[in-house]
Amino acid sequence: MTSINHIRNFAIIAHIDHGKSTIADRIIHSCGGLTEREMKAQVLDSMDIERERGITIKAQTVKLNYKAKNGKNYILNIIDTPGHVDFSYEVSRSLYACEGSILIVDSTQGVEAQTLANVYQALDTNHEIVPVLNKVDLPASDLDRTKKQIEEVIGIDTENAIPCSGKTGEGIKDILEQIITTLPAPKGESSADLKCLLVDSWYDTYLGVVILVRVIDGKLSKHMKIKMMSTSQEYIVEKVGVFTPKPIDIDELKTGEIGFITTGIKVLSETKVGDTICDALSPLKEALPGFKPSKPVVFCGLFPVDSSEFQKLKDGLAKLQLNDASFSFEPESSSALGLGFRCGFLGLLHLEIVTERLEREFDVNLLTTTPGVVYKVFLNKGEVIDLQNPSSLPDPTLIKHIEEPWIKATIITPDQYLGAIIKMCQDKRGIQTNLSYSGNRAVVNYEIPLNEVVFDFNDRLKSMTSGYASFDYEIIEHREGDLVKLGILVNGEPVDALSMMIHKDFAQKTGREVCEKLKNLIPRHNFMIPVQAAIGGKIIARETIKGFKKDVLTKIHGGGATDRKRKLLEKQKKGKARSKQFGRVEIPQEAFIGVLKIAKD
Repeated sequence: MTSINHIRNFAIIAHIDHGKSTIADRIIHSCGGLTEREMKAQVLDSMDIERERGITIKAQTVKLNYKAKNGKNYILNIIDTPGHVDFSYEVSRSLYACEGSILIVDSTQGVEAQTLANVYQALDTNHEIVPVLNKVDLPASDLDRTKKQIEEVIGIDTENAIPCSGKTGEGIKDILEQIITTLPAPKGESSADLKCLLVDSWYDTYLGVVILVRVIDGKLSKHMKIKMMSTSQEYIVEKVGVFTPKPIDIDELKTGEIGFITTGIKVLSETKVGDTICDALSPLKEALPGFKPSKPVVFCGLFPVDSSEFQKLKDGLAKLQLNDASFSFEPESSSALGLGFRCGFLGLLHLEIVTERLEREFDVNLLTTTPGVVYKVFLNKGEVIDLQNPSSLPDPTLIKHIEEPWIKATIITPDQYLGAIIKMCQDKRGIQTNLSYSGNRAVVNYEIPLNEVVFDFNDRLKSMTSGYASFDYEIIEHREGDLVKLGILVNGEPVDALSMMIHKDFAQKTGREVCEKLKNLIPRHNFMIPVQAAIGGKIIARETIKGFKKDVLTKIHGGGATDRKRKLLEKQKKGKARSKQFGRVEIPQEAFIGVLKIAKD
């Protein structure tokens, strides 16, 4: 039996593409978790989309047995975490379940923005950190420069940093030895009452909801009656197990261990991430501090291109939500796009992943409206409402002021691109808070409204720096802004799906662009169609789509303005006025897609 001093729980943290999942593969292979035949690249990335994009979306855990050089046997519990900013809540909850972290830095790229963010999160959780310099087999690897950067930018001592290669397996044994000697063992009382942290949960077709737990005190065994402290619900444990990385059933999880349980729960909403699990027969007086639930920050409408696929879309969203509690949706209808859903995401990559999974796994053709953020609208009466959809903004006379979310952005870039980045941040209403250098790389901090970052900030940053700059952000607060709702009217009718919240300074330019785009995309009708952009009742931009003109005078011979000609023109004029009054303007789907592209460009 392994004592608690021989357990090590650690997370693997790094920027995107610095080699977390590959090093996890090497550690699993080195400890004999899987045979040579069962090994495959990124063994912990189980979703197709993770494997295709080469990114980790869900944090994964593995329990391994390792015999150290001192001859003792140790249990290693690894959590492989995502590196992308949208999934930072996955990282934060993984860190709570561990005592230490392996920080992987690509020795060819050096420290990047997400490296910083994840290290600070680990340090806030009081983690011991083992720095690892990956990709030493590549010719561009520069260990001295990378060590210097880690010391200057992050402030961690790199004297014992381990050079390694996830590709060749060099240095993996050194990492394992360093984990044993540097990282602390878990603390906990094995004789105390059960105290467990709920780290993650997901839905399995055969088992129902599977719950990933970290036992803090006591032990968790089969057939035990447990209680979830946030909901006060009680359940019987049906199954206890660990991942090696294959799921293996065991009888009990002891103090300091990480494993999974099933209790016959069918709905994911009953298992709140960060909740405390205790023994129902001797419940705890106070829960663990847990951590803040992830809140959606970007909202957009998802509509099926073919309205008959609405039910298919609804079922797809419900199934995706089973495995992704951070994603939310509610029904929405639009006069232009029909029935759909207003969905909340953690960021643009999250939005992209969800829409791609819907199209791929559930075969639904989707139309997404312009992504927007959550505004706080303060009314004169003193009420505050959260506004996700611009079309539901109250009457401007009832509004005292509107606040928008701001972020703190960290950008790390080679210094030759700094001027272009600073100009872009200023155009986006950014406020510079800090600028420092490490060698020829600049670390610049900005406070920027989230709405300005949501569309294209990352893409533009990557294209203007040839992909060398990296970007990370965290939401800091809501601040008052001079914001207005830009409405689009076609033939005098407001089009809900195209309305957007925008800063007053940019409203006229955007309004003009949208009107010009719609003029080219809406087909001509028998009558003239005005396309207008408006703020409240004030029109700020207008374009006119000319109507088809039938020449009613061709049958009449002879010149001069006779009464007969005048009567025919008068009759045509009345007919056009009537068709303009009763005629409906069908806005084709391409027009919506075209306008959404403007917003992104």
